[in-house]
Amino acid sequence: MALQLPAGVHAAMAQGWRSVSGTGQSELIPQTRLSGPMPWVIAIMVALTVIAAAAGLSFSNTARNAADELSGGVTVQIVNANPVERDRQAVAAVGRLRQIPGVADANMVSQAEVERLIEPWLGTRAAGDEAIPVPALVDARLRDPLTAETLGALRRAVREVAPDGRVDGQSSWLKPVFSAIDSLQWLSLALVGLLAFATSAAVLLAVRSALGSNRETIEIVHLLGGTDAQIARVFQRSVGFDAAGGGAVGLALGLVVVLFLGQRFAELGAGLVSSGALGWLDWVLLALVPAGFVLLAMVTARITVIRTLKRML
Repeated sequence: MALQLPAGVHAAMAQGWRSVSGTGQSELIPQTRLSGPMPWVIAIMVALTVIAAAAGLSFSNTARNAADELSGGVTVQIVNANPVERDRQAVAAVGRLRQIPGVADANMVSQAEVERLIEPWLGTRAAGDEAIPVPALVDARLRDPLTAETLGALRRAVREVAPDGRVDGQSSWLKPVFSAIDSLQWLSLALVGLLAFATSAAVLLAVRSALGSNRETIEIVHLLGGTDAQIARVFQRSVGFDAAGGGAVGLALGLVVVLFLGQRFAELGAGLVSSGALGWLDWVLLALVPAGFVLLAMVTARITVIRTLKRML
């Protein structure tokens, strides 16, 4: 036997179902895009995440490119106050290195290039001052990555013809730099995780607030036979639209900042800085940040609604 309800109760329940399902004029969550705080909160979170992710990707590119370039690099310094003897030992070191099977190439760095390298620290006049002995430099490239055993063998070979020569692996010079870059990469990753957690928490609070203010409507919908999953889909849809709008705005803001900072760093002209330029795959990953936040917001909304309704009803 079907349950007969008064016309007024039936109309109220029908209105409640329309408010939850979004098929009527009123809705459980107002669908005015970008008018409430939630889209702007997500926009800020996405913008900060794009900047943090771009920094992490740039650090990763810098470390990878520098490691590839310096892994087989060796530098020989000839430190001698007598310029004639210094040049003689440098030429002898180049000839000896070229005879070693594992060395792909060895060349003497010109004096003009050496002076250009030390000019930022000693100045133009000091770099060309004969009273200040400037070491002769020999740049060598190995066919394989440099190891401790190879470095020791190279040092012994160079000392046979250049007693004042000092052989160093180029990668060893930048070990502190690589350690700092690794720390900055982890910091960027931690910031991305923290921003994702903050976004999830903001969505959770907003959904709980909406559920509390519409408790009576939700109870009516349950009387009509509406399920928790159906109600959750309404919240998912609303939060998804808000997250998509905010994500698009945040992505635009973040990319503007990234492009501005990239242009400023490019003007420095430093090799280590320029090696951190973003590639096309990096830009694709940055473009996917808003999609990740939309998915995170919708999943958070669904889980929050279902768990809250189980305790409410």
